[in-house]
Amino acid sequence: MGKNAEIILDINEKPNTSQWISLSIQHLFAMFGSTVLVPLLVHLSPAVALASSGLGTLAYILITRGKVPAYLGSSFAFIAPLISAKALGGPGAAMLGTFFAGIIYGLVALLINKLGYRWLMRLLPPIVVAPVIIVIGLGLAGTAVGMAMYENPGAPQADLIYSTKHIVVALCTIAIIIISSTFFKGFFQLIPVLIGIIGGYIISVFAGLVDFSGVIEAKWFALPDFVFPFISYEPTFSWQVVMLMVPVAIVTLSEHIGHQIVLSKVVNRDLVADPGLDSSLLGDGVSIVIASLIGGPPTTTYGENIGVLAITRAYSVYVIGGAGVLALAFSFIGKISALLSSIPTAVMGGVSIVLFGIIAASGLRMLVEHKIDFADNRNLLISSVILVVGIGGAFIRFTEGFELSGMALAAILGVILNLVLPGRPTEDSDLDLFSEIENEY
Repeated sequence: MGKNAEIILDINEKPNTSQWISLSIQHLFAMFGSTVLVPLLVHLSPAVALASSGLGTLAYILITRGKVPAYLGSSFAFIAPLISAKALGGPGAAMLGTFFAGIIYGLVALLINKLGYRWLMRLLPPIVVAPVIIVIGLGLAGTAVGMAMYENPGAPQADLIYSTKHIVVALCTIAIIIISSTFFKGFFQLIPVLIGIIGGYIISVFAGLVDFSGVIEAKWFALPDFVFPFISYEPTFSWQVVMLMVPVAIVTLSEHIGHQIVLSKVVNRDLVADPGLDSSLLGDGVSIVIASLIGGPPTTTYGENIGVLAITRAYSVYVIGGAGVLALAFSFIGKISALLSSIPTAVMGGVSIVLFGIIAASGLRMLVEHKIDFADNRNLLISSVILVVGIGGAFIRFTEGFELSGMALAAILGVILNLVLPGRPTEDSDLDLFSEIENEY
């Protein structure tokens, strides 16, 4: 791949002050909507999510030795496991599961350092990963629709109160996101979620759904509601919580690898080789562990910010680091946290309908891009089992405190079926992705 003559800032170039601030703010806006949406959906602090996002990004840059300009924000893949973990044992249980998800990243990074990465791609080919991604999206569909339709979406089924006002606000939010994504150009096309949240919020104000009392009473400077182990809660180990989160972490590893490949093409560097997947995965894992220690959701590299890099052609890690510092600073502004908490559930429901659908559709796209042949019974069986077990909420209870359920069970069954069913390709199609990028350098 030839050197791009139009690069504005290369990876290790330091921008001037005006470039630094303006470009970092763009990255902040790109990640903001999605990063704060996850904690709002799982009832964690959005301020803590911003703090963990900023700290995680800075740690990632250090671990990858300033060679990967990647921003880390809240991961949507862990929404369902976080909700289940909180139901089992409160925020402490969710943080325990998040911690072990980060540990899995570290262990896989160690194995990749010793054995290379191809074993991982053979373990998690598209026929396993894509249906699990579909499960992640569709498994949350009921939650999104409930938020859009009801005044009290968290209430028992018999007590739910339907609201025409709520569904209209949700539909308007969806319309704004679709218009932004379809008709806007450049940077604004990359932040349809943020534009949708802002537009839906304004409509909600006129609809009388917004309570500003919390914003008025909030202080400008306020410590985020950090959740520290041994201080905020006493950690207790639970196999059930661990098994809710770990299988999802295994699947999100492939998302990380995909982002590294795309980012390599954008910045004209083979990031798979240098600093290597072991370094980038370790950085991602450390970011998740940091989130678990302060009460934030698991993090992941963000496609939105890769898009910003592609548009601006400013690849400097100093710009990404500046966005991390800004996110950390924003987390201490109490008015912002209160404003985020005042967003009506109808708006979040509309945004969620789009985002969860996109997650499911991205799984379908992976199947199409890898030309998965469903005339082959092997592929048909693996995908069928994953989809029905995952969306249907099947579970296996081993003891009173330990069970495998839903998405976790579906992911594990998919991996096992892929390993044991006959007719497995000798050279999995997903390896072509790495061959493609290796041949370009």
